[in-house]
Amino acid sequence: MATLEECRIALAELAAQLGAMDSAERQRKVSDRSLSCRVPDLDVTFTGRLQDGKLVDIGTEPAERAQIRLTMNSDVLVALSRGEVGFISAWTSGRLKIDASLGDLLRLRTLF
Repeated sequence: MATLEECRIALAELAAQLGAMDSAERQRKVSDRSLSCRVPDLDVTFTGRLQDGKLVDIGTEPAERAQIRLTMNSDVLVALSRGEVGFISAWTSGRLKIDASLGDLLRLRTLF
């Protein structure tokens, strides 16, 4: 099980990966959406926004129901950020649960 700090770092790494994309490509693939990432083994939910193709305002403050809701254990979050597990692989194996519209799901798939 990863620590809370390792999960914060993993989310920052994912945000950096989005920020490193070509800005035109990033804006084409990512629309402005609220996002939450529930990590049940740590009993924490991270919140943030996908805004202008970047992941911003990452925190653990309670927020309204996010448009994109991810649920995964801490180890999966860390592995996803390091590229050790693929987004689709984690999702199809049930290690990553996604509650989002079909359009958002398709856009997320292109990011990872």
